[in-house]
Amino acid sequence: MVGRFTTTVSEKQASSQGSGTMQAKGTCPHCGAKRIDCQIGLEQTPDAYVAELVKVFQEIKRVLADDGTLWLNLGDSYAGGGGGNYNKTGISQAGGQHISNVRNRPDWLENAGVKPKDLMGIPWRVAFALQADGWYLRSDIIWHKPNPMPESVTDRPTKAHEYLFLLTKSPRYYYDHEAIKEPALHPNIKHKSNKKPEGASVAYIGNPPTNLGRAGTSDDGLRNKRDVWTISTKPFKGAHFAVMPEALVEPCILAGSKPGDTVLDPFTGSGTVAVVALRHGRTFIGTELNFEYAAIARDRIEGDAPLMNQVRLDFTDDYARMCVSCHKKFDKQRRLEIGGRTSPIRGGDAPCPHNN
Repeated sequence: MVGRFTTTVSEKQASSQGSGTMQAKGTCPHCGAKRIDCQIGLEQTPDAYVAELVKVFQEIKRVLADDGTLWLNLGDSYAGGGGGNYNKTGISQAGGQHISNVRNRPDWLENAGVKPKDLMGIPWRVAFALQADGWYLRSDIIWHKPNPMPESVTDRPTKAHEYLFLLTKSPRYYYDHEAIKEPALHPNIKHKSNKKPEGASVAYIGNPPTNLGRAGTSDDGLRNKRDVWTISTKPFKGAHFAVMPEALVEPCILAGSKPGDTVLDPFTGSGTVAVVALRHGRTFIGTELNFEYAAIARDRIEGDAPLMNQVRLDFTDDYARMCVSCHKKFDKQRRLEIGGRTSPIRGGDAPCPHNN
């Protein structure tokens, strides 16, 4: 890996919603063995999920530039909250998939150390685990959603935010705060005072600041970006799953990298990070486990700039399409990597772990 890169991961791609095991489509035509999907997000406990993400980001840290940054978006979930269209058997029928709803089982709740209706706190569990593993936890950004998903609950507020964590591998790192400055509240005030500025709609409560620049004023009409970002979710017709808004990715790309740098997304999904990175003159490398999502990402990336963006999909994990019972290959290859512009993926089969 050459050059600095930023990593942005969405909560739908590194899901905190996974619970139980999902029967993946795929039966070995040679011996009849069925493939069990063990992707991240289907662990039996929150601790197991966190541990898997820590392993992933250990590899991210290995290739991340010393002054690189990691931007991690994670959603949360509730214990015993269902999390899908479950019937009385505790099996989800959503999307034709069968996912065991282990979060409603008493033994799972006991092992997880939570009670029914507890907010799991998955984002912070992951953030603290990464911090303990050596990452620097620099900021917890609130993604405020003006149009959140409706909820039928009446005993708590409707959730309208997610977390976006900024982490680094070094105490000093590249961060271009000028590139993401936001409009100041009172751009025309250029003096120091503890009084309420003329035209201000609020008075200061408690200890007033000694410099109005901290309260939203500046000489150039801009101020340092705050850590609450109000960004609406937007539908994406090319996919049936939730897609990260481009406006959420853009500040991460602009602040965490320079033009010409490489941006890596290990959970590419529909390619939002790739589209934004390439649009701002960065190169992109990504990996995606799902063939259909990788195809969506390819079409989306190339469609955003047909004359500039060229995507190559490489099958790189030979073991992912091998029967672990008889070690013969499936007909369909399942793991792909996505590259853009001048950073195509260099392929190569991963070694089978059974032969080590």
